[in-house]
Amino acid sequence: MTQLPLLYTIADGAFGDPVEIAKSLVAGGARLVQIRDKHAASGLLLSRSTAIAAAAPTGVQILVNDRIDIALLAGASGAHIGQRDLPPGASRKLLGAGKILGLSTHGRDQAIAADDAPVDYVAVGPIFQTTTKTNPDAAIGLEELADICDLLSKPVVAIGGIRLDNVADVMAAGAASVAVIADLIGQGDIKARTGKFLDQLR
Repeated sequence: MTQLPLLYTIADGAFGDPVEIAKSLVAGGARLVQIRDKHAASGLLLSRSTAIAAAAPTGVQILVNDRIDIALLAGASGAHIGQRDLPPGASRKLLGAGKILGLSTHGRDQAIAADDAPVDYVAVGPIFQTTTKTNPDAAIGLEELADICDLLSKPVVAIGGIRLDNVADVMAAGAASVAVIADLIGQGDIKARTGKFLDQLR
């Protein structure tokens, strides 16, 4: 089973240069960084992903959101896909057995299906209302998260509206890891904020 760090960080291009964000996250203690840059052209995404993967210290996992091809070309640790991307089976075939593959789900049925798919972890959300997606799915809440965590054998990454003041409740519901965007990289000093989240999770 894939061992995920408690804090799953995301270098989101909507908040600035993902390369600089990733550097600050790692400097703050992050051990997994997903590169999420939905509006970048393919060439730019490749150059940014390559730079982040090349600079990552030993033991830090770098994943690329949506793009299996970019993850492979950049030398990343793996990729994260959504419900509208290539199916998990096709994604795994392209990515190979030695890379990490995660899948986003938005409710119990999708999460249960993902548990049987060739992925290493299942992202579940949004747990709370989120501001980092256009037309997000409805928030599932902590009770539904707890039920899903009980049903799944694979690690669950909780995402969506998670903040420093509710992260402990999310972990108590059974999540293996928490993915945070706005309350982590949108608060000024990313390095210091990462340290605060890690302290809270410990």
